[in-house]
Amino acid sequence: MSNKRDYYEILGVPKTASQDEIKKAYRKVAMQYHPDRNPGDQSAEDKFKEAAEAYEVLNDADKKSQYDRFGHNAFGQGRSGGGGFSGGGMNMDDIFSQFGDVFGDDGFSGFFGGGGRSRRGGQTGGARGSNLRVKLKLNFEEMAKGASKTIKIKKYIKCSTCTGSGAKDKNSIQTCGTCKGSGQVRRVQNTFLGQMQTVTTCPTCNGDGTSITAKCGVCKGEGRVYGEETINIDIPAGVQEGMQLSLSGKGNIGERGGSFGDLIVQIEEEAHPQLQRDGLNVAFDLYLSFPDVVFGTQVEVPTIDGRAKIKIPAGTQSGKIFRLKGKGFPQVNGYEKGDQLIHVNVWTPQNISAEEKSNLEKLAQSKNFEPNPEKNEKSFFDKVREIFS
Repeated sequence: MSNKRDYYEILGVPKTASQDEIKKAYRKVAMQYHPDRNPGDQSAEDKFKEAAEAYEVLNDADKKSQYDRFGHNAFGQGRSGGGGFSGGGMNMDDIFSQFGDVFGDDGFSGFFGGGGRSRRGGQTGGARGSNLRVKLKLNFEEMAKGASKTIKIKKYIKCSTCTGSGAKDKNSIQTCGTCKGSGQVRRVQNTFLGQMQTVTTCPTCNGDGTSITAKCGVCKGEGRVYGEETINIDIPAGVQEGMQLSLSGKGNIGERGGSFGDLIVQIEEEAHPQLQRDGLNVAFDLYLSFPDVVFGTQVEVPTIDGRAKIKIPAGTQSGKIFRLKGKGFPQVNGYEKGDQLIHVNVWTPQNISAEEKSNLEKLAQSKNFEPNPEKNEKSFFDKVREIFS
């Protein structure tokens, strides 16, 4: 079980909070634990990162929807580079790069290293790359047991010619004369509270700290090219149609040394030829002949992981539902497991011979063939309520 704190609890908002309320709540918590206000306080920095992780999920409609349904389990293993949320692997520069605009609402962006760049000085590289989305179709067995998939995706990757710098050669890169390579410009202003230092992104190099005198001929100065990458994806057991897995750092790379975006994998369900899924349960329609239900029989039915034999008692009524315990889908990262429900249907022949018709007419006169349901026989609606209770 996950020991992560609830994201809504971290930001102090209810599940019904609007995007604007979530943003304001994150800003309040982030300002409280901002490293510039708590220098050297590791606990405050951890809470600052925790708030950023919560905000990254709750501020994204898709991620928020998945979190509301499945909690922290919605993001797989939740580790950097794996099938999960990227926030756990975010460093301080990533947070300022992604959410720097949140601190700019009341003019704090300069004071807290705004402009979406690092507050710590030094070259920050280009902007973060964009996220990518792919759809992955899985069959019932893969969804039930988990699977390892290898896919190829078209994306922006680092230019191997200039190793992402965007320059023709190392001599074509020079330190920015305005910020002296820090990527930031500091100003000291006199206010009624005394002197206040503000830090803004360097307008000359846009925070890179360097400028290029001659661009790379392959990537035209971007530091990236359009290519292909093979990615391995670990699918946890129990995933469902519409569930999304986030692979941190597997999206497009940013320009000139910018960090990678994420790869969002949306799960699609491949229809089974005989089984139907209903949450964690699996349903199967079993058609039997009239003699089979009268005399009883033994049949094989398909399941997620092969075939299973079940015994049909003599006198089984049409509509009877048999349950195979634990033959359904497991809960994602949980202990619950669904069942397989087998619904009996008595097959009525469409065409019969004259002899068969004569025999049936004789049987129709027998008292044993008159409908006579027992008082304890459950109705169709009772059976449905029993299944889903």
